[in-house]
Amino acid sequence: MSPLNERRLAQFRGNRRGYYSLFLFLGLFVISLFAEFVANDKPILMYHQGELYMPVLFTYSEQELGGELPIEPMYTEPYMQALVRDNGGWMLMPPIPFSYKNADRYIETSAPAPPSARHWLGTDDSGKDTLARLIYGFRLSVLFGITLTIISSMIGVCVGAVQGYFGGRVDLVGQRLVEIWSGLPILLLLIILASLVKPNVFWLLGILTLFSWMPLVSVVRAEVLRTRNFEYVRAAKSMGISDLGIIVRHVLPNAMVATLTFLPFILSGAVTMLTALDFLGFGLPAGSPSLGELLAQGKANIHSPWLGLTGFFTLGLMLTLLIFIGEAVRDALDPRRTMAAVYHD
Repeated sequence: MSPLNERRLAQFRGNRRGYYSLFLFLGLFVISLFAEFVANDKPILMYHQGELYMPVLFTYSEQELGGELPIEPMYTEPYMQALVRDNGGWMLMPPIPFSYKNADRYIETSAPAPPSARHWLGTDDSGKDTLARLIYGFRLSVLFGITLTIISSMIGVCVGAVQGYFGGRVDLVGQRLVEIWSGLPILLLLIILASLVKPNVFWLLGILTLFSWMPLVSVVRAEVLRTRNFEYVRAAKSMGISDLGIIVRHVLPNAMVATLTFLPFILSGAVTMLTALDFLGFGLPAGSPSLGELLAQGKANIHSPWLGLTGFFTLGLMLTLLIFIGEAVRDALDPRRTMAAVYHD
Protein backbone atom coordinates (compact mmCIF):
# COMPACT_ATOMS: atom_id res chain seq x y z
CA MET A 1 0.00 0.00 0.00
CA SER A 2 1.34 3.42 -0.93
CA PRO A 3 2.03 6.03 1.79
CA LEU A 4 -0.84 8.16 0.46
CA ASN A 5 -3.34 5.32 0.78
CA GLU A 6 -1.99 4.50 4.24
CA ARG A 7 -2.67 8.08 5.33
CA ARG A 8 -6.16 7.89 3.82
CA LEU A 9 -6.88 4.66 5.66
CA ALA A 10 -5.62 6.16 8.91
CA GLN A 11 -7.81 9.20 8.29
CA PHE A 12 -10.82 6.94 7.77
CA ARG A 13 -10.10 5.02 10.97
CA GLY A 14 -9.74 8.32 12.79
CA ASN A 15 -13.39 9.08 12.05
CA ARG A 16 -14.75 6.73 14.69
CA ARG A 17 -18.36 7.35 13.80
CA GLY A 18 -17.90 6.32 10.17
CA TYR A 19 -15.43 3.53 11.01
CA TYR A 20 -17.78 1.77 13.41
CA SER A 21 -20.76 2.47 11.16
CA LEU A 22 -19.01 0.55 8.39
CA PHE A 23 -18.53 -2.51 10.58
CA LEU A 24 -22.10 -2.35 11.89
CA PHE A 25 -23.53 -2.03 8.38
CA LEU A 26 -21.37 -4.86 7.05
CA GLY A 27 -22.38 -7.04 10.01
CA LEU A 28 -26.07 -6.50 9.34
CA PHE A 29 -25.58 -7.04 5.63
CA VAL A 30 -23.67 -10.31 6.12
CA ILE A 31 -26.41 -11.60 8.42
CA SER A 32 -29.03 -10.74 5.81
CA LEU A 33 -27.04 -12.55 3.11
CA PHE A 34 -27.63 -15.76 5.05
CA ALA A 35 -31.30 -14.97 5.65
CA GLU A 36 -32.36 -18.49 4.68
CA PHE A 37 -30.34 -19.84 7.61
CA VAL A 38 -31.63 -17.18 10.01
CA ALA A 39 -35.36 -16.95 9.21
CA ASN A 40 -36.99 -19.87 7.43
CA ASP A 41 -39.80 -22.36 7.93
CA LYS A 42 -37.57 -25.12 6.50
CA PRO A 43 -35.04 -26.98 8.67
CA ILE A 44 -31.38 -26.21 8.21
CA LEU A 45 -30.60 -29.87 8.82
CA MET A 46 -32.92 -32.86 9.24
CA TYR A 47 -32.19 -36.47 10.21
CA HIS A 48 -34.88 -38.84 8.95
CA GLN A 49 -34.92 -42.60 8.35
CA GLY A 50 -31.18 -42.85 8.83
CA GLU A 51 -30.30 -40.08 6.33
CA LEU A 52 -29.41 -36.40 6.59
CA TYR A 53 -31.37 -33.81 4.61
CA MET A 54 -30.87 -30.06 4.08
CA PRO A 55 -34.31 -28.69 3.17
CA VAL A 56 -33.01 -25.12 3.40
CA LEU A 57 -30.89 -25.74 0.28
CA PHE A 58 -32.64 -28.60 -1.51
CA THR A 59 -36.27 -29.38 -2.27
CA TYR A 60 -37.74 -32.72 -1.25
CA SER A 61 -41.23 -34.05 -1.85
CA GLU A 62 -43.34 -35.42 0.95
CA GLN A 63 -43.27 -38.85 -0.70
CA GLU A 64 -39.45 -38.90 -0.58
CA LEU A 65 -39.69 -38.39 3.18
CA GLY A 66 -42.25 -41.16 3.68
CA GLY A 67 -45.40 -39.08 3.31
CA GLU A 68 -48.30 -39.24 0.87
CA LEU A 69 -48.28 -36.12 -1.33
CA PRO A 70 -45.91 -35.51 -4.27
CA ILE A 71 -45.31 -31.91 -3.22
CA GLU A 72 -42.88 -30.18 -0.89
CA PRO A 73 -44.06 -30.60 2.70
CA MET A 74 -44.69 -27.90 5.27
CA TYR A 75 -42.08 -28.78 7.87
CA THR A 76 -43.82 -26.79 10.60
CA GLU A 77 -47.03 -28.82 10.24
CA PRO A 78 -47.74 -31.23 13.15
CA TYR A 79 -48.15 -34.10 10.67
CA MET A 80 -44.65 -33.63 9.24
CA GLN A 81 -43.05 -33.15 12.63
CA ALA A 82 -44.75 -36.30 13.95
CA LEU A 83 -43.62 -38.24 10.85
CA VAL A 84 -40.00 -37.33 11.47
CA ARG A 85 -40.20 -37.82 15.23
CA ASP A 86 -41.85 -41.26 14.96
CA ASN A 87 -38.99 -42.48 12.77
CA GLY A 88 -36.40 -41.44 15.33
CA GLY A 89 -35.43 -38.29 13.45
CA TRP A 90 -35.01 -34.65 14.37
CA MET A 91 -35.06 -31.18 12.78
CA LEU A 92 -32.64 -28.29 13.31
CA MET A 93 -34.74 -25.19 12.67
CA PRO A 94 -33.36 -21.65 12.11
CA PRO A 95 -33.43 -19.17 15.05
CA ILE A 96 -36.54 -17.62 13.48
CA PRO A 97 -38.68 -20.57 12.27
CA PHE A 98 -40.75 -18.47 9.87
CA SER A 99 -40.29 -17.43 6.26
CA TYR A 100 -41.12 -14.06 4.74
CA LYS A 101 -43.68 -15.55 2.33
CA ASN A 102 -45.71 -17.98 4.47
CA ALA A 103 -48.21 -16.97 7.12
CA ASP A 104 -48.30 -18.51 10.57
CA ARG A 105 -51.44 -20.66 10.55
CA TYR A 106 -51.20 -21.41 14.25
CA ILE A 107 -51.12 -17.86 15.50
CA GLU A 108 -53.14 -17.42 18.70
CA THR A 109 -54.41 -13.88 18.06
CA SER A 110 -55.84 -12.05 15.09
CA ALA A 111 -53.43 -10.58 12.57
CA PRO A 112 -51.57 -8.33 12.79
CA ALA A 113 -50.36 -9.99 16.00
CA PRO A 114 -48.34 -7.96 18.52
CA PRO A 115 -44.72 -8.83 19.42
CA SER A 116 -44.42 -12.00 21.49
CA ALA A 117 -42.03 -14.84 22.25
CA ARG A 118 -43.26 -16.57 19.07
CA HIS A 119 -43.01 -13.50 16.82
CA TRP A 120 -40.39 -11.12 18.19
CA LEU A 121 -41.60 -8.14 16.14
CA GLY A 122 -45.17 -9.33 15.65
CA THR A 123 -46.81 -10.14 12.32
CA ASP A 124 -48.30 -8.17 9.47
CA ASP A 125 -51.99 -8.17 8.54
CA SER A 126 -51.64 -11.49 6.70
CA GLY A 127 -49.96 -13.30 9.60
CA LYS A 128 -46.40 -13.23 8.20
CA ASP A 129 -43.54 -12.77 10.64
CA THR A 130 -42.36 -9.14 10.63
CA LEU A 131 -38.77 -9.88 11.61
CA ALA A 132 -38.39 -12.44 8.82
CA ARG A 133 -39.74 -10.00 6.25
CA LEU A 134 -37.47 -7.32 7.68
CA ILE A 135 -34.31 -9.43 7.24
CA TYR A 136 -35.18 -10.42 3.68
CA GLY A 137 -36.28 -6.88 2.85
CA PHE A 138 -33.03 -5.44 4.19
CA ARG A 139 -31.03 -7.79 1.99
CA LEU A 140 -33.10 -7.03 -1.10
CA SER A 141 -32.84 -3.27 -0.56
CA VAL A 142 -29.07 -3.29 -0.05
CA LEU A 143 -28.36 -5.61 -2.99
CA PHE A 144 -30.67 -3.55 -5.20
CA GLY A 145 -28.99 -0.33 -4.07
CA ILE A 146 -25.46 -1.69 -4.60
CA THR A 147 -26.31 -2.93 -8.10
CA LEU A 148 -27.96 0.34 -9.04
CA THR A 149 -25.03 2.31 -7.62
CA ILE A 150 -22.47 0.34 -9.64
CA ILE A 151 -24.38 0.60 -12.94
CA SER A 152 -25.30 4.28 -12.56
CA SER A 153 -21.75 5.15 -11.46
CA MET A 154 -20.29 3.54 -14.57
CA ILE A 155 -22.66 5.52 -16.80
CA GLY A 156 -22.12 8.78 -14.93
CA VAL A 157 -18.33 8.44 -14.96
CA CYS A 158 -18.26 7.68 -18.69
CA VAL A 159 -20.52 10.61 -19.60
CA GLY A 160 -18.64 13.04 -17.34
CA ALA A 161 -15.25 11.86 -18.64
CA VAL A 162 -16.26 12.30 -22.29
CA GLN A 163 -17.67 15.78 -21.65
CA GLY A 164 -14.70 16.95 -19.64
CA TYR A 165 -11.98 15.51 -21.83
CA PHE A 166 -13.21 16.60 -25.26
CA GLY A 167 -14.83 19.86 -24.12
CA GLY A 168 -16.08 22.29 -26.75
CA ARG A 169 -19.28 21.34 -28.52
CA VAL A 170 -19.28 17.86 -27.00
CA ASP A 171 -19.30 19.37 -23.51
CA LEU A 172 -21.83 22.05 -24.44
CA VAL A 173 -24.34 19.69 -26.03
CA GLY A 174 -23.83 17.02 -23.38
CA GLN A 175 -24.32 19.49 -20.54
CA ARG A 176 -27.55 20.83 -22.02
CA LEU A 177 -28.90 17.30 -22.44
CA VAL A 178 -27.97 16.42 -18.85
CA GLU A 179 -29.68 19.57 -17.59
CA ILE A 180 -32.87 18.74 -19.51
CA TRP A 181 -32.82 15.13 -18.33
CA SER A 182 -32.20 16.14 -14.69
CA GLY A 183 -35.10 18.62 -14.85
CA LEU A 184 -37.66 15.89 -15.49
CA PRO A 185 -39.99 14.94 -12.60
CA ILE A 186 -38.27 11.64 -11.82
CA LEU A 187 -40.65 10.21 -9.23
CA LEU A 188 -43.71 11.05 -11.34
CA LEU A 189 -42.18 9.40 -14.42
CA LEU A 190 -41.25 6.34 -12.39
CA ILE A 191 -44.82 6.02 -11.13
CA ILE A 192 -46.21 6.35 -14.67
CA LEU A 193 -43.78 3.79 -16.10
CA ALA A 194 -44.35 1.39 -13.20
CA SER A 195 -48.10 1.57 -13.71
CA LEU A 196 -47.81 0.58 -17.38
CA VAL A 197 -45.79 -2.60 -16.88
CA LYS A 198 -45.92 -5.23 -14.17
CA PRO A 199 -42.82 -4.38 -12.15
CA ASN A 200 -40.09 -6.74 -11.02
CA VAL A 201 -36.60 -6.29 -9.63
CA PHE A 202 -34.83 -6.14 -13.01
CA TRP A 203 -37.43 -3.88 -14.59
CA LEU A 204 -37.22 -1.43 -11.67
CA LEU A 205 -33.44 -1.57 -11.84
CA GLY A 206 -33.53 -0.58 -15.49
CA ILE A 207 -35.96 2.30 -14.90
CA LEU A 208 -34.07 3.72 -11.93
CA THR A 209 -30.77 3.46 -13.82
CA LEU A 210 -32.12 5.94 -16.37
CA PHE A 211 -32.24 8.66 -13.71
CA SER A 212 -29.57 7.69 -11.16
CA TRP A 213 -26.39 8.43 -13.12
CA MET A 214 -26.71 12.23 -13.30
CA PRO A 215 -25.25 13.26 -9.88
CA LEU A 216 -21.80 11.97 -10.83
CA VAL A 217 -21.60 13.67 -14.23
CA SER A 218 -20.86 17.16 -12.94
CA VAL A 219 -18.28 15.91 -10.43
CA VAL A 220 -16.35 13.77 -12.93
CA ARG A 221 -16.64 16.45 -15.61
CA ALA A 222 -15.09 19.08 -13.34
CA GLU A 223 -12.22 16.77 -12.35
CA VAL A 224 -11.50 15.82 -15.95
CA LEU A 225 -11.62 19.46 -17.10
CA ARG A 226 -8.96 20.21 -14.50
CA THR A 227 -6.84 17.14 -15.19
CA ARG A 228 -6.75 17.23 -19.00
CA ASN A 229 -4.40 20.25 -18.97
CA PHE A 230 -1.77 18.66 -16.73
CA GLU A 231 1.70 18.17 -18.14
CA TYR A 232 1.63 14.37 -18.06
CA VAL A 233 -1.61 14.35 -20.08
CA ARG A 234 -0.05 16.59 -22.71
CA ALA A 235 3.03 14.39 -22.74
CA ALA A 236 0.86 11.33 -23.30
CA LYS A 237 -0.84 13.05 -26.23
CA SER A 238 2.50 13.97 -27.77
CA MET A 239 3.57 10.32 -27.49
CA GLY A 240 0.62 9.29 -29.64
CA ILE A 241 -1.43 7.53 -26.97
CA SER A 242 -5.08 7.30 -27.94
CA ASP A 243 -7.74 9.42 -26.25
CA LEU A 244 -9.31 6.32 -24.70
CA GLY A 245 -5.95 5.25 -23.26
CA ILE A 246 -5.32 8.71 -21.80
CA ILE A 247 -8.77 8.85 -20.21
CA VAL A 248 -8.49 5.38 -18.68
CA ARG A 249 -4.86 5.54 -17.52
CA HIS A 250 -4.24 9.17 -16.65
CA VAL A 251 -7.49 11.12 -16.30
CA LEU A 252 -10.02 8.83 -14.60
CA PRO A 253 -7.77 7.80 -11.65
CA ASN A 254 -7.83 11.43 -10.50
CA ALA A 255 -11.60 11.64 -10.92
CA MET A 256 -12.14 8.40 -8.95
CA VAL A 257 -11.31 10.14 -5.66
CA ALA A 258 -14.27 12.49 -6.02
CA THR A 259 -16.44 9.67 -7.34
CA LEU A 260 -15.84 7.39 -4.36
CA THR A 261 -17.05 10.05 -1.94
CA PHE A 262 -20.43 10.07 -3.68
CA LEU A 263 -21.03 6.32 -3.75
CA PRO A 264 -22.52 5.93 -0.20
CA PHE A 265 -24.88 8.82 -0.87
CA ILE A 266 -25.96 7.33 -4.22
CA LEU A 267 -26.55 4.02 -2.45
CA SER A 268 -28.72 5.66 0.21
CA GLY A 269 -30.67 7.48 -2.52
CA ALA A 270 -31.26 4.21 -4.38
CA VAL A 271 -32.58 2.51 -1.23
CA THR A 272 -34.83 5.50 -0.51
CA MET A 273 -36.23 5.52 -4.05
CA LEU A 274 -37.02 1.79 -3.97
CA THR A 275 -38.66 2.19 -0.56
CA ALA A 276 -40.76 5.12 -1.79
CA LEU A 277 -41.99 3.20 -4.84
CA ASP A 278 -42.86 0.16 -2.72
CA PHE A 279 -44.65 2.37 -0.22
CA LEU A 280 -46.76 3.92 -3.00
CA GLY A 281 -47.51 0.49 -4.48
CA PHE A 282 -45.51 0.96 -7.70
CA GLY A 283 -42.45 -1.06 -6.70
CA LEU A 284 -41.80 -4.76 -6.33
CA PRO A 285 -44.54 -7.34 -6.95
CA ALA A 286 -47.02 -8.03 -4.16
CA GLY A 287 -45.67 -10.36 -1.53
CA SER A 288 -42.02 -9.38 -2.00
CA PRO A 289 -40.13 -8.53 1.20
CA SER A 290 -39.71 -4.79 1.18
CA LEU A 291 -39.12 -1.97 3.65
CA GLY A 292 -41.58 0.20 1.72
CA GLU A 293 -44.26 -2.48 1.94
CA LEU A 294 -43.63 -2.71 5.68
CA LEU A 295 -44.12 1.04 6.02
CA ALA A 296 -47.32 0.78 3.96
CA GLN A 297 -48.51 -1.96 6.34
CA GLY A 298 -47.87 0.40 9.25
CA LYS A 299 -49.84 3.16 7.54
CA ALA A 300 -52.76 0.82 6.86
CA ASN A 301 -52.73 -0.58 10.41
CA ILE A 302 -52.39 2.42 12.70
CA HIS A 303 -53.61 0.29 15.59
CA SER A 304 -50.51 -1.92 15.14
CA PRO A 305 -47.66 0.56 15.73
CA TRP A 306 -44.94 -2.10 15.72
CA LEU A 307 -45.22 -2.36 11.93
CA GLY A 308 -44.58 1.29 11.19
CA LEU A 309 -41.98 1.68 13.93
CA THR A 310 -40.04 -1.36 12.72
CA GLY A 311 -39.87 -0.04 9.16
CA PHE A 312 -39.07 3.49 10.29
CA PHE A 313 -36.22 2.57 12.64
CA THR A 314 -34.74 0.08 10.16
CA LEU A 315 -34.75 2.55 7.29
CA GLY A 316 -33.49 5.33 9.56
CA LEU A 317 -30.65 3.17 10.88
CA MET A 318 -29.64 2.02 7.39
CA LEU A 319 -29.55 5.53 5.92
CA THR A 320 -27.77 6.94 8.99
CA LEU A 321 -25.02 4.33 8.75
CA LEU A 322 -24.59 4.99 5.02
CA ILE A 323 -24.37 8.76 5.59
CA PHE A 324 -21.77 8.31 8.37
CA ILE A 325 -19.74 6.00 6.11
CA GLY A 326 -19.96 8.51 3.27
CA GLU A 327 -18.76 11.34 5.50
CA ALA A 328 -15.81 9.25 6.68
CA VAL A 329 -14.86 8.34 3.09
CA ARG A 330 -15.14 11.98 2.05
CA ASP A 331 -12.87 13.13 4.88
CA ALA A 332 -10.36 10.35 4.17
CA LEU A 333 -10.09 11.30 0.50
CA ASP A 334 -10.04 15.05 1.12
CA PRO A 335 -6.53 16.18 0.07
CA ARG A 336 -6.61 19.12 2.50
CA ARG A 337 -7.19 16.85 5.48
CA THR A 338 -4.58 14.36 4.25
CA MET A 339 -1.94 17.04 3.83
CA ALA A 340 -2.86 18.53 7.20
CA ALA A 341 -2.29 15.13 8.79
CA VAL A 342 1.10 14.84 7.03
CA TYR A 343 2.10 18.32 8.18
CA HIS A 344 1.03 17.52 11.73
CA ASP A 345 3.16 14.35 11.72
